[in-house]
Amino acid sequence: MQHMLIALLVLFCGAVQAQEQMLTLQTRPSVTLRLLLLEPEGKAQASLILFTGGEGVLRLGDDGQLHAGAGNFLVRTRQQWAAQGFQVAVVDAPSDHADNLNQGDFRSSAEHAQDIALVIAQLRQRAAVPVWLVGTSRGTTSAAAVAIRLQDKVDGVVLTSTINRGRGSVADLALPQLTQPVLVVQHQHDQCKVTLYQHVQPVMDGLQSSRSKELLLLDGGVDKGDPCQPWAAHGYNGIEAEVVEKVARWIRQH
Repeated sequence: MQHMLIALLVLFCGAVQAQEQMLTLQTRPSVTLRLLLLEPEGKAQASLILFTGGEGVLRLGDDGQLHAGAGNFLVRTRQQWAAQGFQVAVVDAPSDHADNLNQGDFRSSAEHAQDIALVIAQLRQRAAVPVWLVGTSRGTTSAAAVAIRLQDKVDGVVLTSTINRGRGSVADLALPQLTQPVLVVQHQHDQCKVTLYQHVQPVMDGLQSSRSKELLLLDGGVDKGDPCQPWAAHGYNGIEAEVVEKVARWIRQH
């Protein structure tokens, strides 16, 4: 099925920031998906698709404004990723799962992968560079599951604060099928019960077929509030720039 570009909204975000565009794609019959697209100055080194955590919902309005999820680690650092030389797509939930990507295990479904395949095609039309999937918290389920289903379309995967227990655990996915390079990012003081550092090893063990895998362990920052929310160690509060820089370097090297 060919995708159709339904709407394009250009948002000007100031001289020092990357221009943001909102794209609305028809991904499946009667289903649309919105995303924010940021393009770097000069030639893009790679394209990143960012998957937010929690319910996976941004509620992008017609004006391109975020009405949910703005504090999420990947969402709030989107400009920093663009500044590293990446074309960046921050994806919202599709219209048929507008309230929650976690219902019915949608994050690991064929339909989710079909949606993202069309996002990938859109990015490759704009820049002929490698495409990486980057997820945080519940978004790691999306990044890993989609990469497994789209082996020939995804060049690498980054998992930050990886779900490693309970429903949606990345450790329970068919990780041996992942052959792409995979970087697992973990704050050693993350106290969210489904992303604890002491449970990350089964994820690493499952990546036995990856061409390159590494665990990037981090410390420091400000840990406050709900341990599973963005302003705790779980969301790399206070060390965002360090995380972005280290991950960007790893992507460029692989």
